[in-house]
Amino acid sequence: MARTATLPPLLLIAAGGTGGHMFPAQALAEEMLARGWRVTLSTDERGARYAGGFPKAVQIQQVASATFARGGALAKLGTPLKIGAGVLAAVRAMRRDRPAVVVGFGGYPSIPALAGAVLLRLPRMIHEQNGILGKVNRVFATRVDAFACGTWPTDLPEGVAGTPIGNPVRAAVLERAGAPFIPPGDYPLSVLAIGGSQGARILSDMVPAALASLPDGLRSRLRVSHQARAEDMARVTAAYAEAGIDADVQPFFTDIPRRLSEAQLVISRSGASSVADISVIGRPSILIPFAAAAGDHQTANARGLVEAGAAILVPESRATPASLAEQISLVLDNPAAAQQMARAALSCGIPDAAERLAALVETVATTTNKKAQT
Repeated sequence: MARTATLPPLLLIAAGGTGGHMFPAQALAEEMLARGWRVTLSTDERGARYAGGFPKAVQIQQVASATFARGGALAKLGTPLKIGAGVLAAVRAMRRDRPAVVVGFGGYPSIPALAGAVLLRLPRMIHEQNGILGKVNRVFATRVDAFACGTWPTDLPEGVAGTPIGNPVRAAVLERAGAPFIPPGDYPLSVLAIGGSQGARILSDMVPAALASLPDGLRSRLRVSHQARAEDMARVTAAYAEAGIDADVQPFFTDIPRRLSEAQLVISRSGASSVADISVIGRPSILIPFAAAAGDHQTANARGLVEAGAAILVPESRATPASLAEQISLVLDNPAAAQQMARAALSCGIPDAAERLAALVETVATTTNKKAQT
């Protein structure tokens, strides 16, 4: 009689549809596949559109989810029903192929898988990227077996013990970890402006005007990569052209690690994944936290780089083209200071965060399943 082959353990990753959630989830998926695990990503239709960078071996499982924060009154009334349908679908999928661990990375699309894991009493954990918990992770924080923190310290609910892990970065970022930094000089200078999937409009409003106001000798040497919303692309492109600045403006860069490694300066929001990428590669940055971020978590995310002397913090309320131009000049006109900022950024990086998180996943799988058997 033929023997049935034993399948490798399954990790079910639950993540929302922004890069801040999906990039560390992708990094964990890459690491767990390398360790011989199977990996499934549970997300909703919107999240699936952000999953293109995941390895092909990762199965994408779409489940229904929703949030009370979007849509009109009618849409809000239907939210519980949509979430309930997603939870039922997640439970059915878990019964067909039982995960050894379920890991939530935040965002409302992670609700069905985490709720299903609670109902089925599966080993489960959360990775929170920010120093302030997102709403979904806060709800489930006391209902998981482990809580991994990307930013430390993290503001945790009473009774929840967090494990400092760092924010995992993708393999493409690790390939350029600690890439040699070329300080600013009398040659073409690369500036990277990135804003994440939310709140990037202020960079489109401020950065082109700030760069246009720089002295001719500095402005003429700039080579800018600017990530702008689709609706802002035309005006941003026109602003750079009018200022005579060589600029590549796109709504999304698929090669952020390369552009980061080539940059003399990064101007960015301080989303957790952006901060992690900047730290692991090691580049000077000007960070403009997204003021509307829940709990002002982007300011908390930036704190480590700022305190290390690796980044200049510009609060959104004080951001003007003139103030931004002043800070840009401080970096690009001071090669020694820029070099020191790059070294300081690198000192804040945690390039092995994915390995640390994977080790915690395996510990949760082993210890929790053993408890269930006793």
